[in-house]
Amino acid sequence: MRHRTTQVGAIQTFYREAGADDAPVLLLPHGYPGSSFVYRHLLAALGDRWRLIAPDLPGFGYSATPAPEEFGYTFDAYADFLYDFVNTLELDRYAIWLHDYGSQFGLRLAMREPERVACLIIQNGDIYEDEFGPKYDGLRELWANPGAESRRGIAAHVSLEGFRDEFVGELPDHVADRIPPDLWTLHWSLMGTPERIANLVRLLEDQPSTLPRFERQQAYLREHQPPTLIVWGPHDGYMPESSARAYHRDLPDAELHLFDGGHWLLETHLDEVAPVVRDFLNRVHPPR
Repeated sequence: MRHRTTQVGAIQTFYREAGADDAPVLLLPHGYPGSSFVYRHLLAALGDRWRLIAPDLPGFGYSATPAPEEFGYTFDAYADFLYDFVNTLELDRYAIWLHDYGSQFGLRLAMREPERVACLIIQNGDIYEDEFGPKYDGLRELWANPGAESRRGIAAHVSLEGFRDEFVGELPDHVADRIPPDLWTLHWSLMGTPERIANLVRLLEDQPSTLPRFERQQAYLREHQPPTLIVWGPHDGYMPESSARAYHRDLPDAELHLFDGGHWLLETHLDEVAPVVRDFLNRVHPPR
């Protein structure tokens, strides 16, 4: 594994990479409240045959934190950044891993130039609003009443305890004890500056902007039918099993594998997930 930085426009960007430079690419955009760190085990597991690339997005991990006047901290801004990142690294074709907020950034990248997409791997990244889990209920109330009060409600969850809840969440005890406390401790230590906290609240406030895009994303899947693997942990208050199965509405041939985990399968079920991913990539995105 290699740890590198590059300039994406004016933004110094950290990324983790594994695999040979000429191997087929698997792009790994992270979600909230993570960073490229959440893919460290997957890079080690698959770097023998594929080139895995996991960037830290602006304001996360070890990448720079531009001022809001220079970077928007919205879903659109992050999607544009991901497009600029793949072009900076001159990546012409890639598989995309879609997880958490990274599923929004990755899907927008896929839709921008579909011919560059070899396949999709979806891990607890939802685009079907009618299958939202109960943990969205509180968010819906905040979305329905934007403003200072809503912002305070969102900001209350941007804390060490809030990060811990995102990682451990609704996991049963026999799974929860597999989640290392390093996840919330590390990510909070990297996030815990006034600037980063304020920027993260801006991103969380922008989440309602993703909802009108779902229909277009579903249409992209129906029209292009990219080869797709779905690996899912149903112990997820945001994205239960029905959120995974909803993809079959538009991708009836997608492979679906459910594991006895939650939102962070790569921390708890890597030994089960990695062979499934390896088999899929060997068939649809094989090394030359």
